[in-house]
Parts: sequence; structure tokens; C-alpha cells
Amino acid sequence: MCGIIGYIGLKPSLPILMDGLKRMEYRGYDSAGIAVIENGQLKTVKKSGKLDALQAALANQSFSSVIGLGHIRWATHGAPTDLNAHPHSDCTGKIAIVHNGIIENLAELKAELKAEGHELKTATDSEVFAHLIEKYYNGHNLSEAVLQALTKVKGAYGLAVISSSEPDKIVAARLGSPLILGILPQDQPNQGNGYVIASDAAAILPFTKEVVYLEDNDLAIITGENYEIIEKSGKCNNHQKQHLDWDLTEAEKEGYPHFMLKEIMEEPKVVADSMRGRLIPEQGKVKLGGLIDVLPQLKSARRIIFVACGTAHYAGRIGEYLMESQLGLPAEVEYASEFRYNESVLEPGTVVIAISQSGETADTLAAIRQAKKLGALVLGIVNVVGSSIARETTAGVYNHVGLEISVASTKAFVSQLVILVLLTILLGRQRNLSEDKAKEIISELENLPDKIKQILEQRDIIETIAKKYAQRNNIIFIGRKINYPIALEGALKLKEISYLHAEGYPAGELKHGPLALIDATWPVVAIAPQDSVYQKNLSNLQEVKARDGQIIAIATAGDEAIKELAKEVIYLPKTLEILYPILAVIPLQLLAYFIAKERGCPIDQPRNLAKSVTVE
Repeated sequence: MCGIIGYIGLKPSLPILMDGLKRMEYRGYDSAGIAVIENGQLKTVKKSGKLDALQAALANQSFSSVIGLGHIRWATHGAPTDLNAHPHSDCTGKIAIVHNGIIENLAELKAELKAEGHELKTATDSEVFAHLIEKYYNGHNLSEAVLQALTKVKGAYGLAVISSSEPDKIVAARLGSPLILGILPQDQPNQGNGYVIASDAAAILPFTKEVVYLEDNDLAIITGENYEIIEKSGKCNNHQKQHLDWDLTEAEKEGYPHFMLKEIMEEPKVVADSMRGRLIPEQGKVKLGGLIDVLPQLKSARRIIFVACGTAHYAGRIGEYLMESQLGLPAEVEYASEFRYNESVLEPGTVVIAISQSGETADTLAAIRQAKKLGALVLGIVNVVGSSIARETTAGVYNHVGLEISVASTKAFVSQLVILVLLTILLGRQRNLSEDKAKEIISELENLPDKIKQILEQRDIIETIAKKYAQRNNIIFIGRKINYPIALEGALKLKEISYLHAEGYPAGELKHGPLALIDATWPVVAIAPQDSVYQKNLSNLQEVKARDGQIIAIATAGDEAIKELAKEVIYLPKTLEILYPILAVIPLQLLAYFIAKERGCPIDQPRNLAKSVTVE
């Protein structure tokens, strides 16, 4: 879950490497480092801590090198120390590697290398790569040495390698961890191109929008003049170039103190963009272009399984409810990290839908590969065009919400919910969803951007509430039916960025155990809009109030009765029951944000977490 970057071209490499690392800081922030080839010598600088520590270490150094590697780390093997930071080198000090992934046969390889006289200095698994490459390197064929080293490794990798013996070359390889090659515009006529290779499009976007996505088992040989991609079979395949349809400003805070707040405030536009060109209101229909080729299979689907992790898993729970309540189509949601170990039986007619913002989530990738082996139709809901899940699924839907930088997902989750409603309409019109009902849902979907703006206008009210409860140690979130997953998501957001203990529960489960916890020190956040279970929610809140629990209610605008129970009320505009989750999650995102801010937490970079989980 680290970020790697390499540059080769005509410009000094260091500014490009550091800019790229800054834009990938959400992938890991335990330590960082760079390696360049300066006057024929390999020079490495690396520091533990945030990227600022590396920046400070480089402040008094000057490099003119036009080739280099950079790495920002989320530690797996070995503590985040200067020594364990990447890049790693071999015994000769001529080879440098940066690695995102995991080596599963580490013990075996370390023992073998040590027996051969190699001195491994770190506690990381990644250092093994440097020594394996050294073992096979003859000083003038780096790509062949990397290929031989990779045959020894079991695991996952996004890898980039340089050697001072071949100072005009970067060798990169991918298996399971994303790698993107950016093709820079020609600096001067007839003087060659520059190239950036990175884990993430965010690191490439300032320099070019023309990219090539490496596939699993690809090896790229990159010089200042050209590049070559070799597949596992040995065939050269440079793959089709793609254009990044993202705006550079999406990777900037634009005056906001944190990316998380910026991304929450973008949600009216996010909802509009997620629906753009996909609604046919006059017919009560939805068009999802990425699913056109599989519409006959969807029409005959007998079961839906959503696979996802973290926040995306909670989106899947809402998808499950939508499929069953609106269509009568059996559905379930599974943690992608467990799916391939459950020995699932997928009968004919099963459709597996993977949900992932990054499209690179390792567990979700493993789940879809398992589902494909079992014969299921596999679809994806992803945000990143060209990502692994987008390529490996048979068909799918893009969110089209731009870069999401904050580790805690907000706008992508809201978009996922919108896409799931669109999918419900699409499948519903193939089944028993009437035209009038579909038109009603579409009409209300079109009103959502304005209704979200109304919620965001309560930002100051929510911040005041957050300040009152920021120093509590525990918070419970409750909801019923389709809003129960929102209770889970609200609790997760709070845990992720404020480090408070929070739990999400079905409201009806309170008296089956959790009610024992409630006293005057416990805030209870209740998602209680005026829907089909409103009266049931009021009964649950009576139970909380009777035990002096401090209720923060998420309620429908105009609901005065709930004020008699709740200490604080945040109002939502009235909408359809199935659309309340899209509105209800927004005040919970803001509540988590402002509590974390009040507690002085690093909101965009919460400890122990990274944005894209690319190792299992």
C-alpha cells in the first residue's frame, strides 16, 4: 500500500520525484526516500516520518540527475525507520529498488541469500529484491536480471529498479500492485521524451495525461528515448495509450484545510456527475453504457453478490437491500477478504458485483478472480478508469467523480450509492418496477444535488455539535433497514480519522446487549428520518433517553417531535425512503471530520491506514 515513482528524461529528476511523492502521500506516510544516479554514482536519501522529513533532509543537497526513483511507505514488514525506508540497495551499492507489495516466500529467500554471502540490513521484505537482482546481474543487462529475480518471488509487486552501471534505464514490473507509465510531451524536437512510472495517476497528472497501464506479469524497460513492455510470454506489447480524464485541480486542496472537507463539499457535483447522461426521465429508464453488452445476462440473473471492503462494503449492503426490496431479486454482500476462502457455491445466474473506489483493492481483485473461475458474470463499480478491477471485470460502471485523495472515503461512497440506485432502476425495468415508480425515483434523484447543498449549509451547526462531543471516548450509531449500513459507515468514519471508539448497530439490537453501555457519558447518533420505521426508531430513542444517553438525531426537516428526545438534531430534506442513505451519510461525514479536527488528528492521513489497500 505504498507509493512508488520513477522518472527518466531531460529534466532534473528530484523535483518530479518529490512532487509525485507529495501527491501519493495518502498511499502511505511512515517514511519516504529517493535514489538518483548522480555523476555515475547511486545516491540515496531516505527518512522515517512524514514526507516533510525527507524534504528537510534534501534541503541542502543539489542533484542534477535526470533519472531517479522515489517511494512513500506504509509499513508492512519492519518498523517505519530510516533504515527500513525505501529505496533499498544491494551489497554493491549500485542497484536501487522501490517496491509496493509483499513477498510471501520471504523466509526462504532470505535464508538462501544469506547462505550465499549477501548482507541484508533491513527488516523489510522488499530488500530481498535488490539482492536477488544483484545475484543475477552481470552489469549490462538489468532487465534480464530483474526477470530472473521475479521468477524466485511469490507475492505481489509494483517494482522499479535502477543501476548506476546502466544509468540510462529504469526497469519496472507489475504483479498484483498497480503501475502506470506516463508519457511526457517531447521537451524539444528530436531530443527524446521523458517518462514517469508510478503507482498512482495522481503522481503523473501534473506532467502528462497520456498513460499506459501495465498488466500483471508485464516488465517495462524505459529509457529517455522510448519504452518497451514485455509480457510474461516474452512477447513485446506496449499496450494501448489512454488519456487521463482528470483535472489537475482535483489533486489540490483549493483553499480547504483538508482534502476530506473539500471532497465532502464536492458531493452535490459528485451526485450530478454520477447521473450525467444516464437518466431517461421521460421513459422512466436508465442507461448505463458499460453494461449494454451484458443486459441479456442481467435480465436472467437469479442472484446478486456484492463483494467489497471497508466503506465500499457498506455501499454493497445498501445494494443488497435495494435489489431485494425493490426487485425481489435475492442478493447478499460479502467481505471481499473472505469471499475466496468461503468455498462459495455460485449457481447459474449469479452475478457478482465488485465495488472499489481505486479499482486496485487486492482482496476485491482476488474475489472477482475467484468468481470468474466459478463461472459467474462479474461486474465492477469503480472510480478509476483503466484500473485492474475495471480491466478484469466483464463489464461495469464508472463513478466519474475524479480523484479522491483523503484516505477516508466520502464522495466516492456517495457516488457508489447513486450508481446502485441507477442499477436498481435498470434491472427493475427489466423486471417488475413500473414506469411510474421509476419516474418517481429518477425525479427525486435529480433533486438530490440541491438537497445535499441544503445539508452542507448546516456545516457550522454540525461543527458546533462536534465540539460538544469530541472528547467523549465512545459513540454508538444506530439505524434501521436501509439506514443501518449508514450507521456502520458513520461509525467507521469516526474510527478512521478521530481514533474514537465507535460502533454501528441496528437500532432494534440495542436492547439485546448494547443498551447496557448507555449512560450520560454515551452519545448515540440515531439515523431516524420519517420513513417506514420512523415510529420504531422513536421507541428505540425512548429507551436511550430513559438511560440518560445523549442523542444526536439525523431527522427529516420539519420533524418537531424528535426534539423532545434528542439533545441535538441535524435535519435532512425530505426524500424517498430508498434515497435517505445518500443524504444521511453526509452529516455523519461532517461530524466525523469536525470531531477529528477538534481532537487535532491528521485527518487526510490517519495513522496505520492507507488509501488503496493493494496487499492482502
